[in-house]
Amino acid sequence: MDLEASSVPHRVYAEPVGGHVSLGRSLRLIIHIVITAAIGLPLAYAIGGTPSEATAPWFVGTLVVVLFLVGVVVRGLRVAAQWERGVVLRLGKFRDVKGPGILYVIPVLDFVRFVDTRVLALNIPSQKVITKDNVPASIDGALFFRVSDAGRAVTVIQDYQFAIAQYAQASLRDVIGGLSLDELLTEREQIQQRIASSLEERIKEWGVHVDSIRLLDIEMPEDLKRMMSRQASAEREKRATITKAEGDKLAAANLAEAAATMALSPGAMQLRTLQTVDGLGPTPSNTVILYPVELVQAVTALLNLAQRKELPAKE
Repeated sequence: MDLEASSVPHRVYAEPVGGHVSLGRSLRLIIHIVITAAIGLPLAYAIGGTPSEATAPWFVGTLVVVLFLVGVVVRGLRVAAQWERGVVLRLGKFRDVKGPGILYVIPVLDFVRFVDTRVLALNIPSQKVITKDNVPASIDGALFFRVSDAGRAVTVIQDYQFAIAQYAQASLRDVIGGLSLDELLTEREQIQQRIASSLEERIKEWGVHVDSIRLLDIEMPEDLKRMMSRQASAEREKRATITKAEGDKLAAANLAEAAATMALSPGAMQLRTLQTVDGLGPTPSNTVILYPVELVQAVTALLNLAQRKELPAKE
């Protein structure tokens, strides 16, 4: 069991980034202190007078009220990062989309939700599908998308990231279920485009745009992999045999042409013979016996002449 677990490659997926990080907390604190010092203290002195045993309750009470009111007012300050948009709801109704930068929402009345408009990546977990020719396969991938309309992404769909992940898995199974195994292995780019187009058609009203879908890994049964390996090996052997036969045919044609050319010049064959002998090298294992070509030709001519004389005698 441990050996099987160790043989499976470890895959690392990108972890989703957390939600909105409040960038206005320090700004609210500084503004709170400045306004309190500029307005709260003079107002407390004006109402309660110089702090003493008699006026201390008025002074402290005025200062606490000012701190509370300033805190309520300053609480509406928000800061949206460059990649964020703030969707503002006033008393539950969609009001506006604000950001990036500093924005103000009315405390108690307004609610703001920040939406990330960068390109986001979601992992599509391994999906078990059956191709058109009844071959089981497991396929995983990655989905890249971004929010194009923050208002619709918040008000139209409950959780657009979860919903788009579910649609991506369904689209992957639907598209690959209509393809054969050969199409799945050879038309990867077209399959990715088809899945992205199908997903874009379904989620375009959510204010979300699909950037791309990439298929990461395709797993098939081991026996099918072995059969495909044997098929590929046989195909390569077939091509090698055909290539060798074509080479032999071309070499034979060139040799015949060379022989015809050499037959026109008696000295060409002798030069070729000498070149062949020279190419053997001076190694001791090679024993070269020179046999005159003219002698072979003379013997051949005598044999032909003898055969022609024997034929009339037999008749």
